[in-house]
Amino acid sequence: MTTPPAAVPGPPATPAPHSTSAPRPALVPHAAPAPHAVPAPYAVPLDLGGRTALVTGAAGGIGRACALRLASAGAKVRAVDRDAAGLDALVERAAGLPGTVEPRILDLTDLDAAELVAAGTDVLVNNAGLQLVRPIEEFPPDVFHTVLTVMLEAPFRLIRGALPHMYGQGWGRIVNVSSVHGLRASPFKSAYVAAKHGLEGLSKTAALEGAPHGVTSNCVNPGYVRTPLVEQQLADQAAAHGIPEERVLTEVLLRDSAIKRLIEPEEVAETVAYLCGPQARSVTGTSQLLDGGWSAH
Repeated sequence: MTTPPAAVPGPPATPAPHSTSAPRPALVPHAAPAPHAVPAPYAVPLDLGGRTALVTGAAGGIGRACALRLASAGAKVRAVDRDAAGLDALVERAAGLPGTVEPRILDLTDLDAAELVAAGTDVLVNNAGLQLVRPIEEFPPDVFHTVLTVMLEAPFRLIRGALPHMYGQGWGRIVNVSSVHGLRASPFKSAYVAAKHGLEGLSKTAALEGAPHGVTSNCVNPGYVRTPLVEQQLADQAAAHGIPEERVLTEVLLRDSAIKRLIEPEEVAETVAYLCGPQARSVTGTSQLLDGGWSAH
């Protein structure tokens, strides 16, 4: 999730990338995260030894955290992104973990390649995303098409490519990194909201079809996560509103959150880990909210 429900449209000329591994300077501290905010060591028991996982948008942010978490559980992780340098950094960071990380440079607008790379996948994490903030009447149709391609059609093709293997072995886990915007709408984000709402429906359909084959499908729905995509939104919104970034954080992004801090990527990754473990074998077709209480309004 990247843009607040009450925000005026920001000025970015191009959409944010699927993911990025070159973060801007650290966010201005607004409220120190509670010591228990990020599980360390990992609290969810998970053994994925012998399993192959695929994570999209793996070079940074939530995708990077998910790739490292699954590799820490012993999985062989296919890390998919178009950011080669970010993938190299991820591989270096994963050195010494029980599992492995294999970089796969891929632009998800290449749908045929996306479906092929998913073959043989046991755990699929659809995470890659991008964002552009504009009123509908100013939203470029080509960007709308790209957002839906990367964030809805590519997940469909990846699921389609992964299911034959999952069905054949009677086990599989599909985790779609959605957003609170998969359940709620906000102005100026027509493509993002449409894609996330569509992803929710796709995930539920996969859950119904996959249940007889031992395959679960769920969404994880975070609010504002401390990622490069959100950090860039701080700068964009600060320019749009003419206020400092720290005020954007507290007065715009976190205005409707009961918990006044950004979510850490590792918290999202731990929810993904939970959904992949045996304790969640009956959890399917759900949307797991991590939105700091925003949707409780």
